[in-house]
Amino acid sequence: MTDDATMKAIIAAVAEGRSGNPVDARRTLLDLWNRIGSNGDALHRCTLAHYLADLYDDPAQSLAWDIRSLDAADALTDSRVRHHHATLYVAGFYPSLHLNLADDYRRLSSFEAAEDHIAAAKKLAKDLPDDSYGTGIRDAIAEIGQAIAGRDSRPRKQEEVSGSTQTD
Repeated sequence: MTDDATMKAIIAAVAEGRSGNPVDARRTLLDLWNRIGSNGDALHRCTLAHYLADLYDDPAQSLAWDIRSLDAADALTDSRVRHHHATLYVAGFYPSLHLNLADDYRRLSSFEAAEDHIAAAKKLAKDLPDDSYGTGIRDAIAEIGQAIAGRDSRPRKQEEVSGSTQTD
């Protein structure tokens, strides 16, 4: 793992949000986003947007950040993510990114868009390893898939949807 001050700041803000202080975590991440810029390092943008989306209860705000995260992932290379951590690969990000988009669209009652993203997440998750990360993503895909099929737009507990990419 590299000594990347921006990634460390993102991870610290995420920890702050998970410890019950989402307002300050959002503020920190938004400040970092402004420093990184919309054309900054794709890994920083992908990671920050992915976690910032989780700090919003409003599915429309979450959706906006999840879209930014997916866009940034499209600009990533395996070389860049491996420079951060040797075990990472870009393809491993996509199941979680599509899962989160599916859940955002589901919560907005946009079930057709949700179905498209849950199908993408399911297809891409086949290549995830059989470890706790892969299992967690596949379980969340099944759960959110059932909610989409049942046209259930009710919010779910955050821990019920794996909101993490491999950068944790």
